[in-house]
Amino acid sequence: MHHQYYQIQQQLLHHHSGSGHGFSVAGGGVSAPGSSVAERPSFVPTTIAPQVTTFIHPPAIAYRPIRPSDLKILQEVHEALFPIKYELEFFSNVVHGHGIISWAAVDTNRSSEKCDELVGFVTARVVAATESEEADMLGYEHVSTERTLIYILTLGVIKQYRNLGIASALIGEVIEYATSLPSCRAVYLHVISYNHSAIFFYKKNSFQCLRKLRNFYYINGHHYDSYLYIYYVNGGRSPCSAIDMLTTASAFVRSLFTSWIAKYFWKNETGRALKYSKCKEGGGTISPSSSHHLHISDSGCV
Repeated sequence: MHHQYYQIQQQLLHHHSGSGHGFSVAGGGVSAPGSSVAERPSFVPTTIAPQVTTFIHPPAIAYRPIRPSDLKILQEVHEALFPIKYELEFFSNVVHGHGIISWAAVDTNRSSEKCDELVGFVTARVVAATESEEADMLGYEHVSTERTLIYILTLGVIKQYRNLGIASALIGEVIEYATSLPSCRAVYLHVISYNHSAIFFYKKNSFQCLRKLRNFYYINGHHYDSYLYIYYVNGGRSPCSAIDMLTTASAFVRSLFTSWIAKYFWKNETGRALKYSKCKEGGGTISPSSSHHLHISDSGCV
């Protein structure tokens, strides 16, 4: 899946219905649950990417939003990097900022005709937490319509510009943008299970592996698992965070203590049973029959 001239972490389009990750291809191409027809790509063979040259001058990398003038090169690079063909509507949405946010990395020390040509890119979109396919990613607060997440769609750097920190800087742009949105609680993405270099990359950039999704991808007739990686911002926390686990443990201890107290008085205060019975009728004590049924809320941890 990886072209010899490029290094890429492929993030297929958002697989929530109508949101851009899902696709299905007749004839055993690429598929994942739910997509609109306009965003449904098809499998294509790897193409020959243009040859790259050595640096004439040290790179001077700058970052900017992707814009309409990037359309052609953006299409060419995606075609060279990915085992699928993205629809024109996807690229149009990227370059015009229709529901997709993006950044390009450019080398301003290249020749004048290429000094503004992208050498790396990242595309992403803002989704409501309630619309995400992984609605339980936020653990310590109730998910509401006001909470949002940012989902990374595609990320790539051409081979010549690898190991210069460009991919990390592009991820940093996304995280900085997410942090600037008061409603945003996390940046997340999916990584195919065998892409060990991408897994290492996201771990190095402080992303957490939240869970493994079985058979998430269907590529060229084969199913592949996916890992969900997430970076929390603005106080967002994992459903398995220390606060959630402490809250659950505290609730358990309180319930256990209440049960013990009820059981103690029930067994050792038999001489005052009538009095307790009268108090109970007035709502002043705990029914021992209910003390054996403790309810502990599910924190979302597995």
